[in-house]
Amino acid sequence: MKLQKVQISQNSFQQKNTKHHLDKVSKIFSKILPIYWAFLTFMLLKPGVENLEYPFMFEGIDKVLHLSIFTFLGFTFMAAFPKIKFFYFIQIMMLYGMLTEILQDEMHWGRSLEFLDLIADMVGVLIGYFIFKKFERTII
Repeated sequence: MKLQKVQISQNSFQQKNTKHHLDKVSKIFSKILPIYWAFLTFMLLKPGVENLEYPFMFEGIDKVLHLSIFTFLGFTFMAAFPKIKFFYFIQIMMLYGMLTEILQDEMHWGRSLEFLDLIADMVGVLIGYFIFKKFERTII
């Protein structure tokens, strides 16, 4: 009986400690998220420039960039709002991705709407979501 009480109190301590760590992470990322989101919006909507040839460039590099920047956005968003339901998370990210693609096309600044960019954005967001969930499980 005494051993069971000790185990229960240890589990309670671990849960409180885990919640404390998750709260600290959330607090940090709630400061990072708006800065990153503003920077990302600026970069996605700024006038396009002619791509110069660099040794590291290859066909489809823009899709890889979309995937990676939206992976970080998805992770950062989940870290800032860890209790958000997946349905709302994916809706917010999808709306943001669609809005930036539509605005790129409508602003006529050398950028255009590309369906594959939106696919790369959504795949990136999902990767970020699952990376956060794995991170969250390692804390717990």
